[in-house]
Amino acid sequence: MTARQRELADRITARRGAVRGPYKVWLNSPEVCERVEALGAFVRFESSLPEHLRLLTLLIACRAFDAQYSWNAHVGQALAAGIPQQVIDAIARRERPPFGDDADRVFWELCDELVREHFVSDAAFARARDHFTAEQLVDAIASLGNYTMLAMCLNAFEVDLQPGVEPPFPDVRGYAKD
Repeated sequence: MTARQRELADRITARRGAVRGPYKVWLNSPEVCERVEALGAFVRFESSLPEHLRLLTLLIACRAFDAQYSWNAHVGQALAAGIPQQVIDAIARRERPPFGDDADRVFWELCDELVREHFVSDAAFARARDHFTAEQLVDAIASLGNYTMLAMCLNAFEVDLQPGVEPPFPDVRGYAKD
């Protein structure tokens, strides 16, 4: 590693415990790595969204792009943050999750609509505005964008499942779709 790559690797290790997954790829471009890591740290640890919604955006983007590595790296955190197993399982199967909380359901609908349709209907946005501030909605979209970029990186550079980990999606095995 260059001195710059080592500096970034040390910073990533201090914040995240190790250089894993997409960060191994992004270190090849230190300037991209620095900026992506800063955005990723913000949306994951500091945004205005409650932790469970930060992780929900991650799961939504991971499933939309079949990013198995990132899903497996964070699914335990999603459970610990209060996302029910039934919701996680439904997202993995590309089904409508059974949310018990209306705000969580509205949040999922907004995010799901955006990743599937690439736009958000006025009705979905109005429902979201009833539950969330403008700052929270901007942070949600930034989170989806960040995790979409992360998923694209993982897939393009074939950062596959962690060793010994079960594939999380019923229709994806490595880079083959059933």
